Amino acid sequence: MSDHPRIPLAGVIGSPIAHSRSPLLHGHWLKTYGIKGHYIPMDIATEDLQRVLSALPRAGFVGCNVTIPHKVSVLALADVVTERAALVGAANTLVFRADGKIHADNTDGYGFIANLEQYAPKWSATTGPAAVFGAGGAARAVITSLLEAGAPEIRVSNRTRARVDTLRAEFGPRIAIYDWAHAGNMLEGALTVVNTSALGMVGQPEFMVSLDALSARATVVDLVYTPLKTRFLAEAEAAGCTIVDGLGMLIHQAVPGFERWFGQRPVVDEATRAAVLGR
Repeated sequence: MSDHPRIPLAGVIGSPIAHSRSPLLHGHWLKTYGIKGHYIPMDIATEDLQRVLSALPRAGFVGCNVTIPHKVSVLALADVVTERAALVGAANTLVFRADGKIHADNTDGYGFIANLEQYAPKWSATTGPAAVFGAGGAARAVITSLLEAGAPEIRVSNRTRARVDTLRAEFGPRIAIYDWAHAGNMLEGALTVVNTSALGMVGQPEFMVSLDALSARATVVDLVYTPLKTRFLAEAEAAGCTIVDGLGMLIHQAVPGFERWFGQRPVVDEATRAAVLGR
């Protein structure tokens, strides 16, 4: 018998994964709290996902994050799926329970709201309509959290109309659809404005929708964090809006997983942001 306790392991599964900042984030927290654990990036092909997930608990893993392209497919492999993950239709956080079951959750919506509460403390979803650009998995998480927070109306526009129609069918009458050609119109009177698309990210096309109708009272969020201040945010700031970058959401969505895996609820502060940015 060994006198040494088993070192808890966690990680992030995706493909590709080398670009992920999650190892920097969790590594910072592990060091900060003196926890003897490790967080590992794992590039796993789709055809290997089931076999890898079944083997990880036996290798000492207590859980993992999941990113593209596995966030949807892991739902079918989990034994327990939270209501949030089912509603969003994707999971980003897995916990390998002591009874051998895989617990799947989605913490993106939590991260989105926590980021707003930290960097725009006067923000409230109930004050007026929200406008959301994009209709992918991140948009679904944002829309779910905004509805739960009491947004009276959520206006959505996406380059592909069919995906927005699906959102309207699933989320109901508080969703209003705008064609992409007229996406700028949904900003009229909107007090929460969110870009969930990849537009404006390094290596992606620029965000070109007109922000002329943007109210100076609006809180504007971009989920993109490379660069930290996108053109979208820079224009919103010039219009007098409160702006919130996407790095905080990335950090906050990781908090519940870290706490479940390592038994310590981490604090999100400027040192955390600096660590994630590699500073």
